[in-house]
Amino acid sequence: MAQIEFPLRDEYIEVNNLLKLVGLAGSGGQGKHLVACGEVRVDGKPESRKTAKIRPGQVVECFDTRILVVAAQSDNDSESE
Repeated sequence: MAQIEFPLRDEYIEVNNLLKLVGLAGSGGQGKHLVACGEVRVDGKPESRKTAKIRPGQVVECFDTRILVVAAQSDNDSESE
Protein backbone atom coordinates (compact mmCIF):
# COMPACT_ATOMS: atom_id res chain seq x y z
CA MET A 1 0.00 0.00 0.00
CA ALA A 2 1.35 3.40 -0.99
CA GLN A 3 1.57 6.04 1.72
CA ILE A 4 1.35 9.80 1.31
CA GLU A 5 2.07 12.34 4.04
CA PHE A 6 -0.12 15.41 3.51
CA PRO A 7 0.91 18.59 5.40
CA LEU A 8 -2.24 20.50 6.39
CA ARG A 9 -1.88 24.26 6.90
CA ASP A 10 -5.45 24.88 8.02
CA GLU A 11 -7.56 23.44 10.84
CA TYR A 12 -9.13 20.86 8.52
CA ILE A 13 -9.65 19.84 4.89
CA GLU A 14 -12.76 18.27 3.42
CA VAL A 15 -12.13 14.67 2.40
CA ASN A 16 -13.22 15.22 -1.22
CA ASN A 17 -10.70 18.06 -1.60
CA LEU A 18 -7.95 16.00 0.06
CA LEU A 19 -8.47 13.24 -2.50
CA LYS A 20 -8.19 15.84 -5.27
CA LEU A 21 -5.02 17.45 -3.87
CA VAL A 22 -3.15 14.16 -3.49
CA GLY A 23 -4.11 13.10 -7.01
CA LEU A 24 -6.53 10.26 -6.25
CA ALA A 25 -9.43 12.24 -7.75
CA GLY A 26 -9.42 14.56 -10.75
CA SER A 27 -11.77 17.01 -9.04
CA GLY A 28 -13.64 17.61 -5.80
CA GLY A 29 -16.73 16.19 -7.48
CA GLN A 30 -14.89 13.00 -8.35
CA GLY A 31 -13.71 12.85 -4.73
CA LYS A 32 -17.34 13.03 -3.58
CA HIS A 33 -18.16 10.21 -6.00
CA LEU A 34 -15.42 8.02 -4.49
CA VAL A 35 -16.90 8.60 -1.03
CA ALA A 36 -20.42 7.84 -2.28
CA CYS A 37 -19.19 4.58 -3.84
CA GLY A 38 -17.69 3.43 -0.54
CA GLU A 39 -14.05 3.67 -1.65
CA VAL A 40 -12.93 5.87 1.27
CA ARG A 41 -12.08 4.98 4.87
CA VAL A 42 -11.09 7.40 7.62
CA ASP A 43 -9.19 6.03 10.61
CA GLY A 44 -10.07 2.52 9.48
CA LYS A 45 -13.83 3.08 9.23
CA PRO A 46 -15.93 3.56 6.09
CA GLU A 47 -16.62 7.26 5.42
CA SER A 48 -19.98 8.24 3.92
CA ARG A 49 -19.84 12.02 4.45
CA LYS A 50 -18.61 13.53 1.18
CA THR A 51 -17.25 16.67 2.86
CA ALA A 52 -16.10 15.14 6.17
CA LYS A 53 -13.59 17.38 7.94
CA ILE A 54 -10.18 15.72 8.09
CA ARG A 55 -7.77 17.03 10.72
CA PRO A 56 -4.07 16.43 11.46
CA GLY A 57 -3.48 12.97 12.88
CA GLN A 58 -6.19 11.29 10.84
CA VAL A 59 -5.54 8.63 8.21
CA VAL A 60 -7.56 8.43 5.00
CA GLU A 61 -7.47 5.33 2.80
CA CYS A 62 -8.66 5.16 -0.78
CA PHE A 63 -7.91 2.32 -3.21
CA ASP A 64 -4.41 1.13 -2.26
CA THR A 65 -3.25 4.47 -0.87
CA ARG A 66 -3.00 5.61 2.73
CA ILE A 67 -2.89 9.36 3.37
CA LEU A 68 -1.50 10.50 6.70
CA VAL A 69 -2.59 14.06 7.43
CA VAL A 70 -0.04 15.99 9.48
CA ALA A 71 0.10 19.57 10.73
CA ALA A 72 2.26 21.68 8.43
CA GLN A 73 5.03 23.72 9.97
CA SER A 74 4.20 27.39 9.94
CA ASP A 75 6.66 29.89 8.49
CA ASN A 76 7.39 31.08 12.02
CA ASP A 77 8.41 27.57 13.09
CA SER A 78 11.08 27.34 10.38
CA GLU A 79 12.70 30.71 11.04
CA SER A 80 15.86 30.36 13.10
CA GLU A 81 17.28 33.87 12.73
